[in-house]
Amino acid sequence: MPYNDYRTALVTGASTGMGEAITRCLVAHDITVHAVARNESSLQKLAAELGVIPHALDLRDLDAVAEQLSGLEIDILVNCAGVSRPGNVLDSSADDLDALVDVNLRAILQLARILVPGMVERDLGHVINISSIAGIYNFYGHTAYHATKAAVHQLSRQLRNDTVGRRIRVTEICPGRVETEIFGRNMGGTPEALQEAWETYYEGYESLTTADIVSAVDFAIAAPRHMNVSMMEILPTFQVPGGLVFDRREEPAGE
Repeated sequence: MPYNDYRTALVTGASTGMGEAITRCLVAHDITVHAVARNESSLQKLAAELGVIPHALDLRDLDAVAEQLSGLEIDILVNCAGVSRPGNVLDSSADDLDALVDVNLRAILQLARILVPGMVERDLGHVINISSIAGIYNFYGHTAYHATKAAVHQLSRQLRNDTVGRRIRVTEICPGRVETEIFGRNMGGTPEALQEAWETYYEGYESLTTADIVSAVDFAIAAPRHMNVSMMEILPTFQVPGGLVFDRREEPAGE
């Protein structure tokens, strides 16, 4: 069990959804978890319950990230924090695009810069990136989200090149629709929005759950130390990413 090789972990987005579920799994395996999220009160509750080390951080604040996290010896880095915004690039604001790039990509690059060199020095580590099928397949809307998740897909592969010859594993978990609050947050984040999102996107569907993502992470970490689970694409049985659109444009007669 390679869990026995590891002592510490850092999980972003640790206060809700997949991040919280992964945090609970790691703590259950006696891993000391540094939990990173923006919501300080949620982090403090998690710390009181599980004994995690809380870091209330906005991942867009790179100075604060470097100040709090530089120097930590982290064996397992789980990049789970992510944001999405409704709409495509035609109706996105400048802040929409910056937020997606800052949280979904730039923060992951900076955390790798800060923490992976220590893994290389100790000849031990595991980076787990939560991406999305949106980074592999094209479908309508959320253009910047697709772009950032595609970058995470490529980054996950490139980190293997950067650390070749050292006992460092890199795993990309690439899920389809998971029952989290992401759609509700896109719709405003109010209790009414969360309920509407549940009824629209989850009610009546057999979506993935956070427990399914935890199972994937657990499998990747628990694999024999000579085995790197490089990518796991996980979809609900009834969800497929395929489909072809061919839009025919009718020109007015005489043109």
